[in-house]
Amino acid sequence: MTGTDSPRTPLRVGLVGYGLAGSVFHAPLIAASEDLVLAAVTTGNPERAAEARAAHPGVRVVAKPEELWAPGAEELDLVVVASPNKTHVEVATAALEAGLPVVVDKPLAGTAAEARALAALAEERGLLLSVFQNRRWDSDFRTLRRLLDEDALGEVQRFESRFERWRPKPKGGWRESGAPEEIGGLLYDLGSHVVDQALVLFGPVVSVYAESDVRRPGAGADDDTFLALTHANGVRSHLYVSATTAQLGPRFRVLGQRAGFVKYGLDPQEAALRDGLRPEPGSAWGAEPEELWGRLGAGESPLTGGGAPVESLPGAYPAYYAAVAAALRGTGPNPVTAHEAADALDVLEAARRSAREGITVAP
Repeated sequence: MTGTDSPRTPLRVGLVGYGLAGSVFHAPLIAASEDLVLAAVTTGNPERAAEARAAHPGVRVVAKPEELWAPGAEELDLVVVASPNKTHVEVATAALEAGLPVVVDKPLAGTAAEARALAALAEERGLLLSVFQNRRWDSDFRTLRRLLDEDALGEVQRFESRFERWRPKPKGGWRESGAPEEIGGLLYDLGSHVVDQALVLFGPVVSVYAESDVRRPGAGADDDTFLALTHANGVRSHLYVSATTAQLGPRFRVLGQRAGFVKYGLDPQEAALRDGLRPEPGSAWGAEPEELWGRLGAGESPLTGGGAPVESLPGAYPAYYAAVAAALRGTGPNPVTAHEAADALDVLEAARRSAREGITVAP
């Protein structure tokens, strides 16, 4: 870290990529942080460059990532990689070799081996390497973690997690491409979130079974995938990611020895960011309306009045970048390590093999 003599001096961030991830998630959260300032953006698209300048007056826009750390370039304290998945390893490697700490959008890499190689490089250089697993700060996930910490369900036996959408027509682009080098498809997109959450909650996995399909005409990559994980502690996680779900299931259904917790609806933060809203001090950012709170109980469906409502903790995406800033200043831990990302990639790779060969795989 350079140029940060005072903890009150915002850390200067260079953002690589100004597509969906860069413009909707990273740039607004960086700009909203008192600890960070968006100093530069990389995009080769003139329209996106104009959008970045309009949304973030004074930001420096360059065409290529290497211009961020070229000799004579404005000094940075952090590089955030929000470019297409296939570029994550290359760009993160170059930034680390240039001596810069790095945040990488998920998935960190296409393989666990690549993720661990990046982790080793960061450790060798003494640099932060963090992964943007923002769904750890979803309202529903924070609420579930609180319930588990309070032992409100008893010993958990089954964890069901769904990240489902109804998008019957493909949008096209690299995310739906079947080309292996693109690292597209829902297994690596939404699957990165649901697997990471399962590992955070219930620990290491000893077996993986998966079904992965391409349902929509014109789609090139998986758009309807199911994973069954067996954790070392005996919990079974059933994870669903889909773009073809005409009737959406519960986001979470968690069954314990004493009670179950069921939660419908997605965290509101992504929709708010897409609508141009920004986290403001003192605002009700990330708060859910009461009708979307989950229910805790036993013996009856929540849809017929079973259980008691559980007030949702507010979603807290800004907490991720606050933690990154603290880690850079040496006052807190890395919020999501590359080793954690590699463990999730072990599971995703096992799932891909399981779906391809029709077998259960040990990651």
